[in-house]
Amino acid sequence: MSTLQLSLAVLGALLLAALGLHGWWQARQRGVRQVPVEAEPAPAQREPTFDGAPPEQPADAAPPRTEPTLARRATPRVDALIDAIASITVDTPVSGETVLAHAPTSRRAGSKPLLVEGLNAGTGGWEPPVPGQRYGELQVGVQLANRAGALNEIEFSEFVQKVQALAEGLGALADLPDMLDAVARARELDAFAGEHDAQLAMRLMARGAAWSPGYVQQHAAREGFVPGALPGRLILPADEEGAPPVLSLQFDPQAALAEEPGQAALREVTLSFDVPQTAPDATPFAAWCAAGGALAAALDATPYDDNGQPLSPQAFPAIGASLEQLYAALAARDLAAGSMAARRLFS
Repeated sequence: MSTLQLSLAVLGALLLAALGLHGWWQARQRGVRQVPVEAEPAPAQREPTFDGAPPEQPADAAPPRTEPTLARRATPRVDALIDAIASITVDTPVSGETVLAHAPTSRRAGSKPLLVEGLNAGTGGWEPPVPGQRYGELQVGVQLANRAGALNEIEFSEFVQKVQALAEGLGALADLPDMLDAVARARELDAFAGEHDAQLAMRLMARGAAWSPGYVQQHAAREGFVPGALPGRLILPADEEGAPPVLSLQFDPQAALAEEPGQAALREVTLSFDVPQTAPDATPFAAWCAAGGALAAALDATPYDDNGQPLSPQAFPAIGASLEQLYAALAARDLAAGSMAARRLFS
């Protein structure tokens, strides 16, 4: 199944939820829908249902999440799986201050991130160089591929220049990877990534009255969304600090920046889900289905695909199996969805 087919099939399933939930949404207004002066408190996040009835909430249900409980932020590390690595050997351990003084000012080679790590002489572990520590060996990794494509010869040459400049600054020798081997690995990894990438998007289009940005934000907040860093973008945040959001909801940024947002009219929003960026343990697919169905009903919207065609619910039973196959293929390559290596590769 191609990425486009997977997108259409998954998105089609949400129409069933939207149609089922639409029956219990009654508040329709004329003109641009505005945020009411008094709004009901947001209900707890719902699991997706497909039987045409809204899910029941237990009497002792937990209150809705207002702020996620954040886990410690993971730091990108040099990884032989997705990096070409050069090593730098010094005669005697050097200070973190010295390493940082000679490290490349730009931690990129073309479009590929570049990471520097040192072998801590005290702890014996690899880490990004920091002041106050001493390092007996260094390694520099350049990412072999990302969504911009595979590492090419020009980017590899820039990587070599930066490694050699660092080594010369430290009075050390650099052991560089073979360019032909690195470029070949990059192309193979890029091909794998291209075959296993999936970003699912659902367009929710108004059936009748348009919406104001505040009206959309109010109903999105009921599903746990919070404002993102960019205008016109709301996110369902992950529990891990610094992790990509579980879901994103986007609309016209010009409407969000309007001098009178209450008068801005929206007729479409897009709910998206980046498969390899989000761990299955975060249940992003279930959250996507639940949010899509609830928002379609609340906004009186119809789900469409990227080509503007209404979605069919017929393919839903196969979607879970298709996603599981994709997750399994990524995990078999040690690139499990949501892992640091996967986030770096699919970025």
